[in-house]
Amino acid sequence: MAIKLPGMYGREVGEREGYRIVELFIGPQHPASGHMRMILYLDGDVVVKVDPDIGYVHRTIEKLSETREYVRVISLIERMTIIDACNVTLPYIEAVEKLLDVEPPPRAKYLRTILCEINRIASHLYGLGLGGIFLNHSTMYMWAFGDREVFLHLANMLTGARLTHTYSVFGGVRRDLPQGFKDEFAKAKRYMLKRLKEYDKIFYNNPVIRGRLENVGVLEKEQAISLGATGPNLRASGVYYDARLIGYAAYPDLDFRPVVGKHGDALERIWVRLREIEVSLDLIERALKELPEGPIINERFTKGIPPKVRHWFEKGFIKLPGGYVRLKTRAGEVITRAEMGHGEITYYLVSNGDIKPYRLRVVTPSARNVILFTVLPVGHTLMDFPAIYGSLDYFPPEADR
Repeated sequence: MAIKLPGMYGREVGEREGYRIVELFIGPQHPASGHMRMILYLDGDVVVKVDPDIGYVHRTIEKLSETREYVRVISLIERMTIIDACNVTLPYIEAVEKLLDVEPPPRAKYLRTILCEINRIASHLYGLGLGGIFLNHSTMYMWAFGDREVFLHLANMLTGARLTHTYSVFGGVRRDLPQGFKDEFAKAKRYMLKRLKEYDKIFYNNPVIRGRLENVGVLEKEQAISLGATGPNLRASGVYYDARLIGYAAYPDLDFRPVVGKHGDALERIWVRLREIEVSLDLIERALKELPEGPIINERFTKGIPPKVRHWFEKGFIKLPGGYVRLKTRAGEVITRAEMGHGEITYYLVSNGDIKPYRLRVVTPSARNVILFTVLPVGHTLMDFPAIYGSLDYFPPEADR
């Protein structure tokens, strides 16, 4: 028997262990995030067990990384979370920089931070839009995706690409801040702050939405820590932790403070993401105001650029030398972390001194948060499941890698 839920298609497939078994399919034939399959055990209409069936978008990214030169891995791992390209690649860049014993210039660190926060805003708007789909709130979906275009424009202006920027490179960044960017961002910030007030009215404080999300899918503080939850899902439960606090890129200079909730329900997880957009806007403004002068890439790499293409520096672009593709690192092991829109991402990189990684392991935030599907829906009705799913901002391609 077919079952239609917001953002999901399902079917009842019989009984198991004395419970009704319902399969729910998320993606790829509709705007909600996919591809994902959930197996729900129901007692009447109440969820008693959830079995997430992951792996439908597994692309062997970690293994493929072992067959590519270090610089060619950057554009590969961007595809794990295409909506948050700078945050997903930056810890890998920093891991290779440690093996190369290279430090990016201060200006490059600030530019990386600016793009990371632009990506974070775009990622949160993407998640909020999909959350609207799972609640049958089509206005929220259209508003969030429309407003996301404002920040994709800023990313395109800075990097030359809307989504997969490959902006951060070993030793710095590929482009300097373009003319007019500060004015464009000032307009974007004024616009978004005004829109966030409207989001609060039409979405967060909407009595229908609050009725669907309040006290639903509650994740207690101790439970969030023991399950290894991360990102807004962790902070909504009252845990003061954000990987940006460890001090990478320019964050130590920007007096960053994370947004932390109290209740840990589905509504609080939405609130944290809305407030994090405001924090990101402030961080970008501060980074632009304090942006130091100087080069955008380490001089170790600029020395090898042929004189014929040095005129690109005057235009704010980096034309990387041919030897950059065949960089050799020292042998060793490195662990790096960063905070994506979905949560903390961790890289473990092993080098044997060759031009390619010997081993690359990535633990993505969605891979860590998938366990929440086995806990939060239990005791709620089947119709609560889409609301819980949408509040977690789960991204299947990121989890599956």
